[in-house]
Amino acid sequence: MKKPPAGIAAPKPQNRKKVLLRLWTYLFQHKWMILAALLLTFTSNLLALLGPMLSGLAIDYIGTAPGEANFPMVFYYCGLMLLFYIISSALSYLLSVLMIRLSQKVVYQMRKDLFDKLVELPVSFFDSHQTGDIISRISYDIDTVNASLSNDLLQIATSVITVVGSLIMMLFISPILVLVFAVTIPVSILFTRYMTTRVRPLFRKRSAKLGELNGFVEEIISGQKTTKSYHQEETMIGRFDVKNGDAVQAYYEADYYGSMIGPSVNFINNLSLALISVFGALLYLAGNLTPGNLSSFVLYSRKFSGPINEMANIISELQSACAAAERVFRLIDEEPEPADAPGAFTLPETAGDVRMEHIRFGYDPEKIIIHDLNLHAKPGSLVAIVGPTGAGKTTIINLLMRFYDPQEGRILMDGHDSRNITRKSLRAAYTMVLQDTWLFNGTIYENIAFSRPEATREEVEEAAKAARIHRYITQLPDGYDTIVSDNGMNISQGQKQMLTIARAMLSDAKMLILDEATSNVDTRTEQQIQAAMRNLMKDKTCFVIAHRLSTIQNADEILVVQKGDIVEQGNHEQLMAKGGVYAGLYRSQFQ
Repeated sequence: MKKPPAGIAAPKPQNRKKVLLRLWTYLFQHKWMILAALLLTFTSNLLALLGPMLSGLAIDYIGTAPGEANFPMVFYYCGLMLLFYIISSALSYLLSVLMIRLSQKVVYQMRKDLFDKLVELPVSFFDSHQTGDIISRISYDIDTVNASLSNDLLQIATSVITVVGSLIMMLFISPILVLVFAVTIPVSILFTRYMTTRVRPLFRKRSAKLGELNGFVEEIISGQKTTKSYHQEETMIGRFDVKNGDAVQAYYEADYYGSMIGPSVNFINNLSLALISVFGALLYLAGNLTPGNLSSFVLYSRKFSGPINEMANIISELQSACAAAERVFRLIDEEPEPADAPGAFTLPETAGDVRMEHIRFGYDPEKIIIHDLNLHAKPGSLVAIVGPTGAGKTTIINLLMRFYDPQEGRILMDGHDSRNITRKSLRAAYTMVLQDTWLFNGTIYENIAFSRPEATREEVEEAAKAARIHRYITQLPDGYDTIVSDNGMNISQGQKQMLTIARAMLSDAKMLILDEATSNVDTRTEQQIQAAMRNLMKDKTCFVIAHRLSTIQNADEILVVQKGDIVEQGNHEQLMAKGGVYAGLYRSQFQ
């Protein structure tokens, strides 16, 4: 019995400074690229900042009356301005390429860290989190961070240099006119800060709602056959509409309030330009400014207020990136599977003797599933576990593999407490075939050899023959080199199951776990596989969970599990003679 998946928890607020500092640790790994980017940014913007000054000088050489123009100097300054702008544009292009490369490196490492953490996480994490939400974090959220690093970071750096440089030039031209910004800039900053506090949680909510939508879509796509079988298309459409509506509403609220920032700050900047024009004209009439100075000041004021406006426009993107990074880091910070106990040893060649003593376990400690379970699987024996749905059969397998640890009791392997054995070596002693088949994108040969990559072609074929799948493979156009795609969508469910059984047969592991492994093949084929497996798996301990009791009649030991406890055990003849729970289950399948 598996733990039912839980819903996605609402994201907890996280310090934005902490998120940005975490992003900086990724950036700092490429400090030389950052240094080169800063140098290019400074040089490119410095050259661009010289343009308005040269423009003002050219205007002054034109003069205010006919015949005053000094065209050689006008063309000289215009030529310099054109040259500086061309060099600045070329440097900006190089800077953009550099930032794209930098963001790729950062995102690659971030996605790698996230995937490495997924590999380390315990099975319990995936039992309680939607697959779609996890995929959303590793794809959409990291892509959002990538877009912010490659675009927004560059804009921020450019804006800072442009604003500071423009302010210095304006102070040099006319300190009095700069006082206009003493009124407009504080208003812009206060408004932007206020809107930021409103927008930030909206973007966090947007990322969460998209994760929920992805999780729902992933579930519906994987279960589409069930949906169609029960004619529940309209029901699923209705549920999707609700999820879709929530996601769209979250997007709308975030984008609505985020889009208010840019136009509002742009209005304030335009107001400052109007004030500069009025007071600049008065200073010109008073003889304190030349036409060139006034022209340069206006251009610098646009450069000064423009980046502030851009900062307001990208603030929503930054909020989205921070919310996305927050979700990524929250997953990276999840507790990994507990470390092996101090002094845990690597399990040597195992005989396959397994004992479970007084096991008490529940996925939720307050809801105990297994109360007091005891079993002994002797080396080389075939142990079948049967019982009604929800009795705890799969839970026993989860405990054997140490996907979970019991709250009480202990599991012994060859007399060693499993808690004192490294998880890696303990799991390597088992090979599993589950009801849910899993094949990766590759050849049939590679999929079978997955359990033992060093196996020879002959060994792979022998395993396939034992699993009764060799004949089918040889009839394919490319035989064992046939590509399996989309988790085996190009082959039947039963054939997929037999391929996974062949994979298990190839393994060197001393213990085999079959969890409803033959549920997708017909009864005759299942019996053939069981017989072949008995020959192939000699001297190996096998645990089989099966509903079709006719296929386990040759088991050395049959454990009947009911409500988490073993209520009967023995071989088929003994249990049938007893006339208890097993006999009732067996007769019910043939009456």
